[in-house]
Amino acid sequence: MPLHLTKVAFGAASVDLLAERLRARAAAGPVFLTTRYLPKRHEEVAGQGSLYWIIKHQLVARSPILRFGEAEGGRVAIHIDPELRLVLALPRRAHQGWRYLEAGDAPVDLGGAAGEGIAALPPALAAELSALALL
Repeated sequence: MPLHLTKVAFGAASVDLLAERLRARAAAGPVFLTTRYLPKRHEEVAGQGSLYWIIKHQLVARSPILRFGEAEGGRVAIHIDPELRLVLALPRRAHQGWRYLEAGDAPVDLGGAAGEGIAALPPALAAELSALALL
C-alpha cells in the first residue's frame, strides 16, 4: 500500500486558488516543492503516493508525487503532478512542513463510486458542506 504526505497549502484560501497556482507553475516548467530533508520513507511514496493538501483544516485535494530529486542549496525537490484531484474532505490539523499519511487513512477521491455526484459540486460548496458535516 502506498504511503502519502500531507502539507498545508500556505497562502491558498481555496481549492480553486491552489489549482490556479499549480497551473501557473506548470506553465513555467516542472512543478515541485522543496524541503530540507529527504523523507526516510521516500521509497514508499515516490511514484505511488500523493501529496494531500490541507486548506482551512481539511484535506481537500491531492497531487500525485512523481519522484524526489535535488534542488538548489542542497535541498530536496518533491516533484508533483500539477493536476489536482479533489478528495472527500477530512478534518486535519495544520502543521509545518509535511507529515506521513497511511493509505488506510487517506480520503477517497471524488468522482469515484464513493464520491459519485459530489464531484459535480463546485469545490467551495463541497468544502462548506463538509465543514458542516453534511458530506
